Amino acid sequence: MNRINVIFLFVLSLLATGCMSYDKSVYLGGGKPVESGDGRGLYEYRVMPKDELTITVSTSDPEVSAPFYRKIGQVKGQSNQGQGFNNAKLLDYLVDNNGNIDFPVLGMVKVGGLTTRECEALIRSKLQAHLSETPTVTVRVSNFKVSVLGEVKSPGTYPVTDERINIFQALSLAGDMTLLSMRDDVELLREDASGNKQVIHLDLTRADIVNSDYYYLQQNDIIYVKPTKARVMANSMSNNTSSWISWVSLVATIASLVVVSLR
Repeated sequence: MNRINVIFLFVLSLLATGCMSYDKSVYLGGGKPVESGDGRGLYEYRVMPKDELTITVSTSDPEVSAPFYRKIGQVKGQSNQGQGFNNAKLLDYLVDNNGNIDFPVLGMVKVGGLTTRECEALIRSKLQAHLSETPTVTVRVSNFKVSVLGEVKSPGTYPVTDERINIFQALSLAGDMTLLSMRDDVELLREDASGNKQVIHLDLTRADIVNSDYYYLQQNDIIYVKPTKARVMANSMSNNTSSWISWVSLVATIASLVVVSLR
């Protein structure tokens, strides 16, 4: 009877461990309600140093807006006329460490810290002095990318085309986490516009993660998904044959005890 009680407690402890593991393997609290946000509105990306911006200026007459483009092979200040403007590949603008870009005719323009919409409005206002009409200005970040490492199916660096991506979307690009990952302690490595580096710990099993300041990712963010202890043990055992045999023997011994006690 005492032996049966011991076996029962052993099985009960395994079930309890399994339940705790399940709670830590479900995103967003398993469907728990999420409190509303803080009213800050939709997320908008802000330009940072080393961003590459694609900027187009359009007017009713393409020849009028031609001086505000730089093309591959074109020297700064060189005229666009006669260079096959419509078929040429335009150069992106690299944001320097001070947040500036060197724009044709306008010179240095401070865009660091602005959203792309704010960049468009700023350049549009500066162009007014050089044009007889209000131009259409479009600004896009061309080198936005994030990296996902660790316990995911397809680790790597992934480009982002719409300047907005949250942490779950980034994980989906990497094929999602494996079942042997720590969803309650995902690390986010981030460098801000001043060069300061942070390591932020995120619990993706909590529903309120969607209201976190780190829910949306920035340019060059790195997500590191840590493995569970089970994964580390499995790797250790696969690298050590004798350890694997010992574990198999232990499981066989426990199974034998269970069979004997139930007879």
